Amino acid sequence: MNTADTNQAVITYFEYPHRVTVQDIDDLDHAGNFHYIKWMQHAAIAHSTANGWPAQKYYELGAGWVVRSHQITYLRPAFEGDSIFIRTWVVNMKSATSLRRYEIRNDTGDILATAQTDWAFVNYEKQKPTRIPPDVAGCFKVVADL
Repeated sequence: MNTADTNQAVITYFEYPHRVTVQDIDDLDHAGNFHYIKWMQHAAIAHSTANGWPAQKYYELGAGWVVRSHQITYLRPAFEGDSIFIRTWVVNMKSATSLRRYEIRNDTGDILATAQTDWAFVNYEKQKPTRIPPDVAGCFKVVADL
């Protein structure tokens, strides 16, 4: 494992647990599509936090991640009460963007969805992309696509 600093190991693959609640359920009695995006964002934020970059640290820096695009392939539904896990990892880190992938699985291991998010690193004041600082980039280990 790489380290973001000398005290903290970088978590390459991060798993974010979630129990599907009644608030996640749509008119078809399964988790609504937009909830998957919410879960993905929560997983990405938790991964960043676990690697030493919580939201407050980005605010202090004056720059942070914003979504450019999401792509999701839904394979199976999630239902109220299901325990699910959102596994996420970073597949590239460019000068001002990064691609993150996700697998959403239930507790029996079935893949419910696969997804990716293209993130841009943005200066909050200027609302424009900016270079990803080395200490931010260094807190994520990149896992190359096969």
